[in-house]
Amino acid sequence: MNLTTPLGDEVLKLRAGDRVTLSGIIYTARDEAHLRMMEEGIPFDPAGAAVYHCGPVVKDGRIVVAGPTTSARMDALTGFLLDRGVRALIGKGGMGAEVVEQLRGRGVYLALTGGCAALAASRMQVRGVFFEDLGMAEAVWVIEADRLPLIVGIDAHGGDIFEDIRQKAKAQFREQFKNTPGYIP
Repeated sequence: MNLTTPLGDEVLKLRAGDRVTLSGIIYTARDEAHLRMMEEGIPFDPAGAAVYHCGPVVKDGRIVVAGPTTSARMDALTGFLLDRGVRALIGKGGMGAEVVEQLRGRGVYLALTGGCAALAASRMQVRGVFFEDLGMAEAVWVIEADRLPLIVGIDAHGGDIFEDIRQKAKAQFREQFKNTPGYIP
């Protein structure tokens, strides 16, 4: 499915594991940017927005690399954005159970594989920046994405590919070692 920001109810139809492309304006935000937005307000219209957990390298107004950062670091800071209308979070590694519940009925988490920083950058152009005083990695970059390839990691129905993988791995581990002397499941 091809998605374009601002996002609406179309994200509610997505299921964990779906492949999508995303085009339109997205906003980067890491830890410090989240904290600043909580203190001073969100410098962009959050309605239907997509927030990318990323600290891009920008040189001469051009994105050099824009790989995802670990999203779980933003778990405690995410509800603030979702409560104000953000519809998609983008990052790597998934998010905690609390965020899975916060996304229920209103948004999705879109995963970009770590190591794809150059691919991501090739699909992006800088359109502006907020909180530049936080430094390049922590500033909120306004980016226009063009068919950024993503996977729905967490859907609006509680589906979570990261938790599914954890449970499958645990089950396989238990099965593999069930007859090992001293193994306690």
